[in-house]
Amino acid sequence: MKKYRLGFVVSEFNFDITSMMLERAKAQAEFLGAEIIKTIYVPGVFDMPLAIKKLLSMDEVDAVVTLGAVIEGETEHDEIVASHASRKIADLALEYGKPVSLGITGPGMSRLQAEKRIEKGREAVDAAVKMLKRLE
Repeated sequence: MKKYRLGFVVSEFNFDITSMMLERAKAQAEFLGAEIIKTIYVPGVFDMPLAIKKLLSMDEVDAVVTLGAVIEGETEHDEIVASHASRKIADLALEYGKPVSLGITGPGMSRLQAEKRIEKGREAVDAAVKMLKRLE
């Protein structure tokens, strides 16, 4: 069985949430026999595309897993951040021909809802590995 090599990009914003997502993602990668080549921490979800691009350009990275939590505030900032980041993430996957999973929760969620969604870290790893298998 092929050992898949993953890069992780993790948002430091709302790190109390994303750190728990990261722990679940690491456990799932180990369970699936995938190797985490490099983890890049970025200030926030909006900052992810540049780090994703760096990982995708590395020959030793087969796919990238993103982990972030975009929590609703008093303005529509959360919607702008999530929509722009997810659009660019999809563009980068297509540009490099490598999977990039969307392990970003939100927008429009409360902190409590974000805490209930930490398993999305595990699901993001599953999605990346499934895509790698299906694209072989």
